[in-house]
Amino acid sequence: MKKKLAIFDMDGTLFDTVPANQAAYAVALAPYGVSLSVEDFALHCNGRYYRDFLGELLGGDKAKIDAVHDAKLAAYPALFHRIRENTALFSLLQTLRADYHTALVTSATRCSVEAILRYFHRENCFDLLLTNVEVPHKKPAPDGFLMAMEHFGVAPADTIIFEDSPEGIQAAQASGAPYLLVREIR
Repeated sequence: MKKKLAIFDMDGTLFDTVPANQAAYAVALAPYGVSLSVEDFALHCNGRYYRDFLGELLGGDKAKIDAVHDAKLAAYPALFHRIRENTALFSLLQTLRADYHTALVTSATRCSVEAILRYFHRENCFDLLLTNVEVPHKKPAPDGFLMAMEHFGVAPADTIIFEDSPEGIQAAQASGAPYLLVREIR
């Protein structure tokens, strides 16, 4: 019986989604006169909950935030070819599966997560998916990581978290579990 848990973030950790996300948000923000460069997206948006950074870009207007996010979701699948997979981390994940439960904990939407996993044929890699729907408080709150640990009955000391963003690292630290900082996917 597995008594350990490996938790993975998605954007920036398992997949470099910056080019595809930035392009989709650029399309969705254009009607509102907001431009978003790859550099600005990477520095100010990537790894953050969309309501937070869109709120900053759109002055907190909830209707605009919802409309932009819906337009981004519509544009996103056509841009999946721009996503790069972290093949080395997926190899490690496959090795860990023999002794570890595996969970994906992300602030991304469930529909995007499932679509990307299907696109890369990785839909069967995780025992648990926790997305922005299931986790009430987003990173840097540790809620998603703690929910995964509780789901499997695994203590923080028997968990390892793979993260890339400052918010994700803060959440990992707050969970009490050891973590590994994943650097840029090359």
